[in-house]
Amino acid sequence: MSYTPVPSLRDQGRHIGPVNVEQTLKDVNILGSLNDQTRKILSKEATVFLAVLHRTFNSTRKALLQRREVRQAELDKGNLLDFLPETQHVRDNDAWRAAPPAPGLVDRRIEITGPTDRKMVVNALNSDVWTYMADFEDSNAPTWDNMINGQVNLYDAIRKQVDFKQGEKEYKLRTDRVLPTLIARARGWHLEEKHMTVDGEPISASLFDFGLYFFNNAEELVRRGTGPYFYLPKMESHLEARLWNDAFNLAQDYIGMRRGTIRGTVLIETIPAAFEMDEIIYELRDHSSGLNCGRWDYIFSVIKRFRQNSAFILPDRSAVTMTVPFMDAYVKLLIKTCHHRGVHAMGGMAAQIPIKNDEEANAKAMDGVRADKLREVRAGHDGTWVAHPALAAIAADVFNTHMPTPNQLFVRREDVHITGNDLLNMNVPGKITEDGIRKNLNIGLGYMEGWLRGVGCVPINYLMEDAATAEVSRSQLWQWVKHGVPTSEGKKVDKQYALKLLHEQADELEKSAGKGNKYQLAAKYFATQVTGEDYAEFLTSLLYNEITNVSDKTPAAKL
Repeated sequence: MSYTPVPSLRDQGRHIGPVNVEQTLKDVNILGSLNDQTRKILSKEATVFLAVLHRTFNSTRKALLQRREVRQAELDKGNLLDFLPETQHVRDNDAWRAAPPAPGLVDRRIEITGPTDRKMVVNALNSDVWTYMADFEDSNAPTWDNMINGQVNLYDAIRKQVDFKQGEKEYKLRTDRVLPTLIARARGWHLEEKHMTVDGEPISASLFDFGLYFFNNAEELVRRGTGPYFYLPKMESHLEARLWNDAFNLAQDYIGMRRGTIRGTVLIETIPAAFEMDEIIYELRDHSSGLNCGRWDYIFSVIKRFRQNSAFILPDRSAVTMTVPFMDAYVKLLIKTCHHRGVHAMGGMAAQIPIKNDEEANAKAMDGVRADKLREVRAGHDGTWVAHPALAAIAADVFNTHMPTPNQLFVRREDVHITGNDLLNMNVPGKITEDGIRKNLNIGLGYMEGWLRGVGCVPINYLMEDAATAEVSRSQLWQWVKHGVPTSEGKKVDKQYALKLLHEQADELEKSAGKGNKYQLAAKYFATQVTGEDYAEFLTSLLYNEITNVSDKTPAAKL
């Protein structure tokens, strides 16, 4: 009988004990290819750990996803969301606080985000930012190669052995300063990793991403002065936060690490979660590092959850700014809640890309970034996101000027009093136009086409688009068709009109693209999502099978 040792990191850790390797790995299969580099990440010991996570938590995960469906059925009947009466005692209790900021997370004023390909990892860590959110989620198409090689790249970056050469260009980590703190974003609870099965079912993508990163790097990160830090996406309730907290505790116990070493920042990017911010921090309180305003996913969630309700129809995406009533209320409540509980309130994304061939247009775009960051810091945010290294200096200038302290946890926003009606106030001025429809189609098709080629972060019209903006685009179209809204030009938005414009845009994009593009395949899938009929919970789930290489005949890889 073979056993794998459980390494001890801290004397005060709690040991789960030895694990029977052969028994644990029974009915565990890796269906993606492995090489020498990826085997060091997906080792036999790491695979055992993933299997333990899956068998412990997957049934709860599936039950929580079912709970989402039950809640959606209630919303489809016309019911609205409100703060939970059963957790009022948590919201009303002023005594509790979350853990103080962890090493490397006290000052987070500028965070750069992006996928985990090797070039991005080096460029992000070389940027003049305070943290780097390495993304396994919305800016990463989850091919097996992207996911497993992303883990390799982060493993190497943590150990400062990530330098490489591409053609004549060398990519090397800078040595003239402390590198930004690394935070990994795992995929959401709704996603699965089909290239690994346990007892005949795919492992949770969340547990796969978290488990591999934690198991391989937690001890090394602590040794280097930070820790295993995560961004947690797409949650819809405090019970989902509780599941993450349980997974954190098990993981730390498993390797003998002190509980509370892991930290998680939760993206408040769903409308149900906005009504449970206190509760989410409470569930993660020993591991919480704050909340983040995931603006585009939040708009997507509002449309998705209330798509059957004509009172929630929004105008063109460009009109839904951070200052409209429901977005303004969400931001103010998030900042007040975070600072009341002693954790960071992080701002949203600046997705602009510098416009190199048009100085006037570039200046206008950068002025927009500056104004957005000024709004955030004045509101009380402790930091903000940028998608491109060139934006870091602009954002830093704003935050350095208006936030000379490491954070603004002392800004309590006691002037803020947000009600449930405020969070649901859809009084948004603006029009629905054919131009807005075509822009939605271009963004949706452009992103989906890139995703189908294995690219999860796509530049479109000098904005770095990810899954969130594509979700807003298709959800708006679905809702406009469903409710037969008229455009400002007087045209009723119905199924035939939407499909006509879709095919026109797909043909136009295909003609301007190179050979081997996948615009027609993207249009095939997009056509199912813009008729006011079928509605996939997530585009990424809808498209996932197109970028996997798994079939019933796929042989399992040897560990």
